[in-house]
Amino acid sequence: MRILYLYALLFLWSGAVMAQKITYTEPEKDDYKSTEFEIIGRVSGNILVYKSDRGDYVVSVYDNAMQLKDRVKLDFLPKKLISVDFINYADKVYMLYQFQRKDAVYSFCATMNGDGKFNDAPVMVDSTRIGYYAKDNNKVYSVEYSEDKSKILVYKINQDKESDNVFYTFLYDSAFHFMNNSRLSLPMESKRSFLSNFTLTNEGDLLFNKLERTNNRDYIVSGHLVIKRAAVDSFETVPMELKTTLLDEVKMKIDNNTHKALVTSFYYRQKRGNVEGLYVSKYDYAAKTLLYEKEVVFAPEMKSRAKGESSTNAAFNDYFIRKIINTKNGGFILTAESFYTTSRNNQPWNRWNYMYGPYGMYTPYYYSPYSPWYYNPWYNNYNMGNRYHYDNIAVMSVDDEGNLLWSNIIDKSQFDDGSDLNLSYLMVNIGSELRFLYNELNRRDFMVTDKGVEPDGTTSTKPTLRNLDKGFTWMPRYGKQISGRTVLVPCVYRSYICFAKVDF
Repeated sequence: MRILYLYALLFLWSGAVMAQKITYTEPEKDDYKSTEFEIIGRVSGNILVYKSDRGDYVVSVYDNAMQLKDRVKLDFLPKKLISVDFINYADKVYMLYQFQRKDAVYSFCATMNGDGKFNDAPVMVDSTRIGYYAKDNNKVYSVEYSEDKSKILVYKINQDKESDNVFYTFLYDSAFHFMNNSRLSLPMESKRSFLSNFTLTNEGDLLFNKLERTNNRDYIVSGHLVIKRAAVDSFETVPMELKTTLLDEVKMKIDNNTHKALVTSFYYRQKRGNVEGLYVSKYDYAAKTLLYEKEVVFAPEMKSRAKGESSTNAAFNDYFIRKIINTKNGGFILTAESFYTTSRNNQPWNRWNYMYGPYGMYTPYYYSPYSPWYYNPWYNNYNMGNRYHYDNIAVMSVDDEGNLLWSNIIDKSQFDDGSDLNLSYLMVNIGSELRFLYNELNRRDFMVTDKGVEPDGTTSTKPTLRNLDKGFTWMPRYGKQISGRTVLVPCVYRSYICFAKVDF
C-alpha cells in the first residue's frame, strides 16, 4: 500500500513537471530583429501574430504545435500605417487601423478570420483633416473595448483650444454594428492637467481620470473620475479628496461585476519624500459616488523585505505599479516592480527624472493617450551609456474595504547594459495561482525562471521549464496570455524573431 502511495505521489509530481511545456516556432526568413509584431491570440484554433517590416504587413498563422500554416500578406493596407489595434474573438479579429492620405487621417476596421484572411472590404469609421505639415504627431484615433468585448469605442480628442478638449466618440457592438456617436467638451483648467486611464465598461460607458500635477510634474495634487455614459452627450465627474497626500502615477481598474472603479497609486507625505504606502480609492460609477479613500501604510517589515540595495525608508522609491487584478471578494491584487537605470553620463532614469515623460504634452491638434501601437522592442532601445536594473517584484492583496490582507516579495536582480529587451517579467494568471516568468543570468546566458504566488500570498519556485536549451533568448515582458493556461513569448534565435508557446 505504501509503495502504491509513493508511486501516486511521484506520478503527480512528474505530471506537474510535464505541465510546463514549451513549443517554439521555426525562424521565418523575413522576421528579423527590426520586425515589428503584435501577438493577436488564438482564433478558430489557430494562433495569429501580426508582423510589419518597412511597409510590408503579414499575419503568420500557426497551428497548436506552432507549425506555420500560412503567412498571409495584407496587401490592402497602405504602405505607412499610423497605428493598428486588434480585438480578437473566438472566430474573428477586428483590425482597426489609421493612416494619413494627403491632409487627412482615416480610421478603418477590417474583419479577419482564423486563417488570417479578410473576406469583406474594410469599413471606414471616420476621417479627420489635419493639414499636410502634421507628419510626426499624426495619430488622431484611439480605441478602447470592454472586458467582455461586447462594446468597442473609437474616439478622438481635439485640442485646438488649450482650455477645452472636444471629444468625438463612435460606439460599436461586438458585431461592429454602429450604436451611437457623441460630440462633447471637457474643460482643462490648467496646463498641468492631463487625462489618463481610459477604460470602457461592459455597458459602453467611458471612464478615465482627469489629473493635475505640480509645476515640476513630480506629483499629482488633484484629480477626478470622469464618466461618459454610452448614450449621453455629457460628462459626469467625481472629485478625488487627496487632502495632504501627494500621489505618484495613478492607475485605475474597473470591476464590471460590481460596477466599481478602483483608483490607486503610491503616495508621499512631502515633496521628494519616500514612498509611504498605497493610496486606494473606490467609486460606484453606476451611482456616481465615492465609496472611500484610504492610505495603506507600508510597515517597516514589509519595506525591509522589499528594499533590495536601498535603505528601509526608501525601499519603495524605485517601485512602479505594473498590474492590477480584481479578486472575487471585491478586492484586488497589485504587482509592482523595482526599476531604475544607472548611467556613465550621469543621467539616470528614475522616479524623479521624468520617468513617465512630459505629462499633458500637447500634439498640434489631437490628444493620444497611448504609446506605440505594436511591439518593436528594438525601437529606440539601445543606449550604451545606460545600465538597466529590474529588481524585486512586490505582490499585494487588498480587500474590498481597502485593507492590506498580505504582501510578499519575489526576489530577483536583473541588469543589462545598453538595452532592457530581456529584462522584467511576464505575469500569467492561471486561476489557481499567479506565475511570474523572467530571465536570470546564468554563466552569461539568460535562463527563464518560473515562480508562483498562491491565493494566500505563499511563493514557490517551479521546476525549470522544458526545452530551454535550444539557443532561444526570451523577452518575457513582451509576451501575452492567449488562453487560460497558455502564453506566447517572443524570442530571438540567431537574430530572427521567433515565438515560444508555454502551456502550464
